Amino acid sequence: MQVTCKTTIAILGAIVLGTAFVSSASAQCGNSPVSHVAPSGWGQTNPSAGRGQLVAASYSPDVMRVSDGDADDEPIVGMWHATFTAQGNAGIPDGAPIDNALIVMHSDKTEIMASSRPPQDGNICMGVWEKTGKSKYRVNHIGWGGYDTANAPNGIGNPTGPSQFIEDFVLSPDGKHFTGTFTVDAYDTSGNVIAHIVGVMSGTRVTVGTKASDLL
Repeated sequence: MQVTCKTTIAILGAIVLGTAFVSSASAQCGNSPVSHVAPSGWGQTNPSAGRGQLVAASYSPDVMRVSDGDADDEPIVGMWHATFTAQGNAGIPDGAPIDNALIVMHSDKTEIMASSRPPQDGNICMGVWEKTGKSKYRVNHIGWGGYDTANAPNGIGNPTGPSQFIEDFVLSPDGKHFTGTFTVDAYDTSGNVIAHIVGVMSGTRVTVGTKASDLL
């Protein structure tokens, strides 16, 4: 539920460029500033290429969809704090943070995520969700590409491609937490996969009583 928005873009870029992860890496909201990998790390792009194009979802279209009536009654609707952690990857240590975000699930089955990446890197992206079983959900989340301003400080720079999170998770009986898995793929502007990460995710509902310090 991110992939990255440019947090994911940064980490994916580090993979593409062969930059080693460190176990102490952190992407949490409110932490002291950390060194971020530039968006250019998505890989080499063609300066003449157009903006990042939306690519086909990397999951089966046969995923079971379940309708329980009005989505307004779905317990997933609301605001969440979610973390994404690498697990089961070659070259990325288990436990490496991939994204740390605030997510809003709307009753019309759309979703918006605000990553903890700096706004100038692009930290807002969107998705859609479906119910796939009892207390089970899937999210198709697109982090749209931007421009490589890091390598073009005096201009707009070259376009970069999108990233895509596919998330499957289960909501707890009390409706306050969820856990699951995710896959994130980064693409160049021609739609070629340039990085692939899998891992686990967890989320906690944000309420009117939630403090910012609760999310650290």
